[in-house]
Amino acid sequence: MTSSRNMGQPTQDKNQPKKGSYTPAPGALTYNAYLKVNELKQLQICQSDPAHHDEPLFIIIHQAYELWFKLILHELDEVFAMMAAQRVRKATFFMRRVNEIMKLLAHQIHILETMSPRDFLGFRYNLSPASGFGSSQFREIEFMSGLRYPELLEHFSGDPSYETLKKRMEQPSLGEAFYTLLAKKGFKLAEAGESAGEAEIEQAQNKRVQEIAKLYTDEETYGDLHDLAEAFVEFDELLFLWRANHVIVVERMIGFKRGTGGSEGVGYLQTTLSKRCFPDLWKVRTVLEQPEGGAGPQSQSPPGKGGGCPFH
Repeated sequence: MTSSRNMGQPTQDKNQPKKGSYTPAPGALTYNAYLKVNELKQLQICQSDPAHHDEPLFIIIHQAYELWFKLILHELDEVFAMMAAQRVRKATFFMRRVNEIMKLLAHQIHILETMSPRDFLGFRYNLSPASGFGSSQFREIEFMSGLRYPELLEHFSGDPSYETLKKRMEQPSLGEAFYTLLAKKGFKLAEAGESAGEAEIEQAQNKRVQEIAKLYTDEETYGDLHDLAEAFVEFDELLFLWRANHVIVVERMIGFKRGTGGSEGVGYLQTTLSKRCFPDLWKVRTVLEQPEGGAGPQSQSPPGKGGGCPFH
């Protein structure tokens, strides 16, 4: 006789897994197999002997960076493809994804600050001559973004990544691809000749910037292109923030010691802070004028009583 408390309730088949449990069929794809978790866990090989407690932290953070760099490259390739196809909104969509990754990377580096400087010195010298300078994927990102220096490419001469980097160096940059897109949309973008002097280069840039300013003064017409331009500016800003955070973390860890690869360490990193991938998009801020109907010009602050950033 069935208990009245069980009346109307479905009975549990003893051969079926309980609710909330998971028993994959033999040979079925599993989470660990799909993500190669067991293989991933074998890739943290310490150079210190005996292995220093903090070296796995150092390795995992940088391996995570390289995985994110791989995804950034994957997404930037799609941004190029979308611009070539004049699919502006989709290019912006993927560029915004890149920017979200960059936000994560700019913050992630601070995990290194949970190490004390003395603990880092406990294994740092085992890493020589390896250096973050040798991250080929980060150099790919730089080359794609327009930050190209022959000496950086030559640093990888003989490295398996050399041909890939050379190809990135020779391909149009994001900025150049964006200008090709703008040209297709009717923009007249001045260019200085190969033999142009500084004055001619500056004159061409000024003309270019004035033309690009239309993206900001006529957003009704160029809204999609404006959003893509701003996504590029945000990427440039986030790249700067990543570099700035990198500089301060390195200084906090090792002061002004030389890098393990022989570079000047913090001194070298500080020289990278002035780099811009999209200089014209930054300069356009300077030439933009107050829109019609806006408030009148602000009065000058008395000497010594200027306002703070950004309205000084």
